[in-house]
Amino acid sequence: MSFNNLDQLYRQVIMDHYKNPRNKGLLEDGNLTVDMNNPTCGDRIRLTLKVEDGKVTDAKFDGEGCSISMASASMMTQTIIGKDVETALNLSKIFSDMMQGKDYDDNIDLGDIEALQGVAKFPARIKCATLAWKAMEKGVKEES
Repeated sequence: MSFNNLDQLYRQVIMDHYKNPRNKGLLEDGNLTVDMNNPTCGDRIRLTLKVEDGKVTDAKFDGEGCSISMASASMMTQTIIGKDVETALNLSKIFSDMMQGKDYDDNIDLGDIEALQGVAKFPARIKCATLAWKAMEKGVKEES
């Protein structure tokens, strides 16, 4: 697949998550709630997680912001549900490395998250993409 076709596919994945967010809303029975914002561009998120026995059993987000921040939140919740906290934190580290243009373990299937790798070319948008991930990190670290 050519670079242009791949770029177009990634844009479609991002816009799909933005227009049809997965796990949007708040958990009634969540045991972790984290509010974060990105004052640079006005993105804000409320992340609710249900963590049981060291495993993320459910995750939802609410908030408003640009397509990158909302798509990333949708992708992040899909990715961490069912994972143990250690794995979720490791995925966050991999995502952060990808956003900063660093080498990362590309043997791990990141699924739709890979569509955000182009954000690394736009430093001002990296905070948008990592907002939900930072909220998740903060929540699970405070909980443990």
